[in-house]
Parts: sequence; structure tokens; C-alpha cells
Amino acid sequence: MSRFFSEKYADLEPYVPGEQPQDRVYVKLNTNENPFPPHPAVTDAAQAESRRLNLYSDPECWELRRAMAKRIGLSEDQLIMTNGSDEILNFAFMAFCDLHTPAVFADITYAFYPVFAQINQVPFREIPVKEDLRVDPKDYYQAAGTIFIANPNAPTGYALTREEMEGILEQNPYNVVVVDEAYVDFGAESIAPLVREYDNLLVVQTFSKSRSLAGGRLGFGIGNQEIIRDLEAVRYSVNPYNVNRMTAAAGVACLEYDDYNRKNSLVIQDNRRWTERALRKLGFEMTESMANFVFVRHPDVEGETLYREAKKRGVLIRHFNVERIRDYNRITIGTREQMEQLIETFKEILGVKA
Repeated sequence: MSRFFSEKYADLEPYVPGEQPQDRVYVKLNTNENPFPPHPAVTDAAQAESRRLNLYSDPECWELRRAMAKRIGLSEDQLIMTNGSDEILNFAFMAFCDLHTPAVFADITYAFYPVFAQINQVPFREIPVKEDLRVDPKDYYQAAGTIFIANPNAPTGYALTREEMEGILEQNPYNVVVVDEAYVDFGAESIAPLVREYDNLLVVQTFSKSRSLAGGRLGFGIGNQEIIRDLEAVRYSVNPYNVNRMTAAAGVACLEYDDYNRKNSLVIQDNRRWTERALRKLGFEMTESMANFVFVRHPDVEGETLYREAKKRGVLIRHFNVERIRDYNRITIGTREQMEQLIETFKEILGVKA
């Protein structure tokens, strides 16, 4: 760091995104991207809007919010649109955490949560997941802080039920519960409808995963009108034109063709089940994933070794150098052809004859 870097960030440990090597063409299964491109109408809408890039985007994202409200059956004032779901998560740390209200989240979860806490200089408490890497909802009862729960969780893929999430909401009436549903469209159940019943609920979703817009950077939050107003106050104080014209137009078209996205999500779920069966035949152990990835380990090969050997052979998977999950790798579910290539690569590494 330079000598000018503020001391308040001296201990900051930045988030580490999945690697994007450019030295060769890889089977890229390390960043949980959707293997299918967006519907052609989506890219057409973005291209058409590019002719007006000389004008600022609509800070209220009115057309996009209206389309999303219609899609999920809520009102426009129960929605906020953001530059990816990471932005709204950061807004939530800014709006609902302080020295007297710490952030509370699992020790094995989305690695950006502690970074958001550090950059906003708010205290945080990590609750250990169980031995099997599951989140126990009762551990979050009376948590005395703003709760952040990824459901399904990342990188494990486990999902809590609607009833379990309601228990957390009911046991924390004086604090906001932020439910990060980035992967919810791959087999889990969204609790977004519960914003009508719980004024302490904020649901965060994204267009990056099931809607094939990771490069477009579009996320959104769902909550009661008061919570949304809090977040809008932060947004207007930080980045009022946060969703650009092309992305907003792409988002509207994406919702118009949401059947296309749902069909792709079903294909990914089918590919996940196929991959799980193939991995088990090779001796892999894994969590019960409800996301577009699997979280696996092999009793005979260290997690880092498997990651490195796969990379040598042109297949990228994600390894986390964290004590409790060091033996595991997270593998994005791609096309059937990509998953078949993954299995053949693992057979080679394990010395399994075809």
C-alpha cells in the first residue's frame, strides 16, 4: 500500500474473486456463472439503449422496477434495483449495522460479508456452521444484531426451509434479517412473499445466476416500504445512477422472457444431478446443494491438489484455503458437455481407467 492509504483500512482483507486466467481456453467452472447466454432479445435491448449513452440512466429504474414488481407480485415501492446484489448487500451493512448493532453471519458463507463489515467499520460476529457444514437456524435466535444469511448458502449449497427462516425472523423482531437468495432459483424456495408479514425482512436477489446477466451487474432488494426507503437514502448518497441504461434495458427484456431463464435453470438442475451421480461413482463426497454448483471432496486427494491438477488440464474449479473446508472444492454446474469433460479430467487425476 502507498504511504497515503488511510490507517482505518490497515487491516482490511479484500474479497478475492474467482480467478480469470487468460493464458489458455479453460472449462470455466469456478465462478458460478450461467453457461447459457441471455435470450437474444436481452442483448438486442441493451444494444438499442446504447445509442442513448450520452444521457444519464433513470435513477429510479422505474420501468425495471415496474416489470419486476409485476413478475413477483409486489409493489414498486417494495423494490430497490442495484449494481449487482453486492451493492445492495453493502448498502445493508451501511444502513442497518453500526457500533451498537453488529453484523451476524456464518463462519462458512459468502466471503464478502466480513469484507463489507470491515470496509464499513462495523463489528461482526461469525456463527460456526455445524460439523456437517449446515446452518442451524436456532443459532440465530435472539442474535442481537443484523443477520446476513445466504440461502442457499455459498459455498456449501445447503438451503434452509421457509419455516426455518420464519423462525429466525420471529426470534429477531428488533433487527433486520437480510436473506441473500443469489442461488434460490436452482431448487430452493424464496421467502420474498414474507415481506408482507415481516417488517424486519430484506431479501436480496440477482440477475447474475439464473438470468445469465453476471456481466450486466444487476441486483435487487425486496422489503417493506420503510426498509426500501432506508436503502434508497443510502443509494442516493453514494451512487444515484447505479444501474446503467444498457443494463436496465437488458433487465426489462430479461423479465419479459423469464420462461427462457426458468428452462435454463431446470437444465442446470438436471446437470447438477447428473454430475453428483458421476462424482459419487468416483468416490467423491458432497453436500446437498440447492444451487448451481456442487461442493465436493475426495478422501484420497487433497482439495488444493485436485484444484491444481484440474487447472493443469484446462478445467477451473474453486478452492478455498480456509481451515474447515480446505478439503473441498466448489464446482460450478455448466453444460452437460462441460460436466462430462470435468468427469473425464477427474478420472485422469484419480487414475481411473475409462
